[in-house]
Amino acid sequence: MAEFTLPANSKVQSGKTWPAAEGATRKKVFKIYRYDPDSGDNPRLDAYEVDLDTCAPMVLDALIKIKNETDATLTFRRSCREGVCGSCAMNIDGTNTLACTKAIEDCRGEVKIYPLPHMPVIKDLVPDVSAVYAQLRLIEPWLKAETPPGARERLQSPQERAKLDGLWECILCFCCSTSCPSYWWNGDRYLGPAILLQAYRWIADSRDESTGARLDQLEDPFRLYRCHTIMNCTKTCPKSLNPARAIAEIKKLMVERR
Repeated sequence: MAEFTLPANSKVQSGKTWPAAEGATRKKVFKIYRYDPDSGDNPRLDAYEVDLDTCAPMVLDALIKIKNETDATLTFRRSCREGVCGSCAMNIDGTNTLACTKAIEDCRGEVKIYPLPHMPVIKDLVPDVSAVYAQLRLIEPWLKAETPPGARERLQSPQERAKLDGLWECILCFCCSTSCPSYWWNGDRYLGPAILLQAYRWIADSRDESTGARLDQLEDPFRLYRCHTIMNCTKTCPKSLNPARAIAEIKKLMVERR
């Protein structure tokens, strides 16, 4: 059996414990990954007791409460609080999801919170997503058409518009890509489920006139074909989308045009 050992400076250690306010009766423990690159210390798990009687129902609410009332150094991203922006994507209880749509009552026992896996960590729960956004720029996610539009707009039939359902809703939280073993192994060359779903969103758009060029751009041993249909992407998507299906549709188009 193969054994893997983390480098000494990557091992997560036990951190501080922050008790709830005196008099709290309904307490929940949140164990949160902490990492400060400027300190030179190893990552650690700090434990925070939160009084649920004074906390709103979502995991993001607990994080905001901890930052506001207990430990102002805790660092995480958040914006809309409505499952629209994707900023608060993180690993909660072993699943990549959005903190703003994850109910505390759905977490049994202690709630363990980590940043999205297999990405460089800037600080605490904030991953470095610059590489995956560079991949997004590569697929040119905008409408490309040479034909001038009509007098008002580029029209679609209801049937053509329906082909975009399940694609346009992607909020680029990258929960899917960071749950994909193929992306863990080949993230520098494989585009991953989030970017490939975005690519198919424009390939499937009847108004776009660059389908051939878009497929040419994906015709590569790694960019598209490292997908092994593991399906982690579809299982973890907080918007209930199916990136694996989008990837399969691109592969089908590749075969058809040959």
